[in-house]
Amino acid sequence: MPREDRTTWKSNYFMKIIQLLDDYPKCFIVGADNVGSKQMQAIRLSLRGKAVVLMGKNTMMRKAIRGHLENNPALEKLLPHIKGNVGFVFTKEDLAEIRDMLLANKVPAAARAGAIAPCDVTVPAQNTGLGPEKTSFFQALGITTKISRGTIEILVISYYPCLSASHGWQGRLVSDKSKCVEPDLREVL
Repeated sequence: MPREDRTTWKSNYFMKIIQLLDDYPKCFIVGADNVGSKQMQAIRLSLRGKAVVLMGKNTMMRKAIRGHLENNPALEKLLPHIKGNVGFVFTKEDLAEIRDMLLANKVPAAARAGAIAPCDVTVPAQNTGLGPEKTSFFQALGITTKISRGTIEILVISYYPCLSASHGWQGRLVSDKSKCVEPDLREVL
């Protein structure tokens, strides 16, 4: 089956966003930073039948919402929150249940150089037991080390970014029948 051209695809995407905004009274705006394709697939699978996930380009999402503002002016509250790697989760179900499903799909992940850590961990001065070939990993994280008896030893007790984080969709905004609530206040709905 041949792929549709770009203008057809864009018009179908705009219609899909508008239809979802009309059909579903509740939605989450979720951040999808550091979420891999396997984890994305697991999240979509767990939400199947209860919610619809829509990811896409931010400018296209904003343009579709701006075009639909005359029919639903409350959607303007969503526009400032469409920044970064975000998507929509539309639902008719209980928001707490959908939120719990999203949180259940968070997976633990090791620290990576250049990634922003969601928490802080104290790294004690100790021998790691790792071979000298792993020193570049610790250097990228800014942890001072030395090689002692063929293994890497962390030198100073320091406060460094998280060495074990969890990656998953982070709630950025909850919308319920034209009410928009920040994620820390989502229990109110």
